[in-house]
Amino acid sequence: MPLTIGVDVGTQGSKAVVYNTRNNQVISRGAYSYDILKTKVPGRAEQHPSLWIEGGFAAIKAALKEVDRDEIRAIGISGQQHGFVPLDEQGEVIRNAKLWCDVESAEEAKHLSEQWGYNLVPGFTASKILWLKNNEPENFAKLRHVLLPHDYINHYLTGRYAMECGDASGMGIWDTSNRCFSESRMQSIDDNLHSYLPELIGPNEVFGKLKAEVAKELGLSEDVVVAPGSGDNQMSALGAGAVTEGTWVISLGTSGTLFGVSNRPIEDMSGGIAPFCDATGSWMPLLCTMNCTLVTEEARKTFGMDHEAITQAAEQEEAGCEGVNFLPYLTGERTPNWPSSYGALTGLRPGNLRPGLLYRAALEGATYSLLNGMDMLKGYGVTAKELRIVGGGSKNRLWRRIIADAFQLPLRFPTEPESAALGAALQAAAVHEGVPVADFVQSHSPPLADEVMQPNPDEAEKYSAAFRRHQQYGKTLFDSK
Repeated sequence: MPLTIGVDVGTQGSKAVVYNTRNNQVISRGAYSYDILKTKVPGRAEQHPSLWIEGGFAAIKAALKEVDRDEIRAIGISGQQHGFVPLDEQGEVIRNAKLWCDVESAEEAKHLSEQWGYNLVPGFTASKILWLKNNEPENFAKLRHVLLPHDYINHYLTGRYAMECGDASGMGIWDTSNRCFSESRMQSIDDNLHSYLPELIGPNEVFGKLKAEVAKELGLSEDVVVAPGSGDNQMSALGAGAVTEGTWVISLGTSGTLFGVSNRPIEDMSGGIAPFCDATGSWMPLLCTMNCTLVTEEARKTFGMDHEAITQAAEQEEAGCEGVNFLPYLTGERTPNWPSSYGALTGLRPGNLRPGLLYRAALEGATYSLLNGMDMLKGYGVTAKELRIVGGGSKNRLWRRIIADAFQLPLRFPTEPESAALGAALQAAAVHEGVPVADFVQSHSPPLADEVMQPNPDEAEKYSAAFRRHQQYGKTLFDSK
């Protein structure tokens, strides 16, 4: 039975799945946890790329423990987006990679935004490249290759330098309509930047095959095909089966994301909607917030309650939380572009400081930040017919209900918890078989739970009023910062 491996290399750890292409099932899994490097520098979030190799290989080996390795045909990599991996002429890492959640380059992002007439958020790679040039010129002088996290792993596996459009479109120097890098944006950072970027390959191409030493370490054949891979959001779309217009995905993780396939490019000059390409050859407009499960966990831990107890308490509270809004910007925010914002509770009255109410307010606050993205997308003529909910927060039954009623859309629930790793495995299978990725995913539809959660129209106005407050208070507090 031909098998493929999908690996998701994230900020907090790596996950791997082994996928059976014949019966469309994940047959084994592996995982390895790690963390961001400790620092006292405000806004800094870094990891050394060797950690991704260590974590990714450990996850792969765990997933392969009871698998016939001779049956492995291909591997696909999903990676955290926007990270800046600087390599020298020999392909050696120059310094730690700056991650998607690193906002140390806020000044560089502001400078580039003014030049481009486009609101570049500091999470994007472009501002990090300019940060290196401005703050560590000795390291910038060594720079010869710019890669993203999943590109670096592909390079480690095969020895090849290349990018695909999905992850590349999250760098901030992308020409969305023409699906290529913008010459003018690259030049505004550095005249030589174009020479540091690798070739672009298509979504259905073979990236390469495993190097001999890598194949030996993993116990795999050197004939194993490496797929192009992509960013974690693009891979999650594949793993959730969202490859046609109208099906949108919400991912509830450390960051919150809302994304879906579009057959035309969406270019939002405010920077609120990321102008991404997907992993099939189409486009994938996306909204990303920096504060999602971080906020709900902060509320839960404050009261020292377990998930079930505090969820039960929150279920006793009404939608709209009696006028209390939790503005969830605990670590600043990317969308809206408020890097200096902070968390705030508004509308407090005597008796409101109840665990259940404040926990529900945190759930609602994180949801409204995502709903703001859907509001923006409607302005571009984008419509959603259903939402597919993934990520760690998707297990919370109350959060599911809040999303259904706030968005007034039906929810479906992919049953594979590691949607990005599954998406990488599906892409690998498609590339190995020579089938377009979108066609393969449609014919091998990822499994969904039988449950379809329908929205309650009676709750719509409560959420609408609370959402308007969320927008109003956020603008009042942070628009001028």
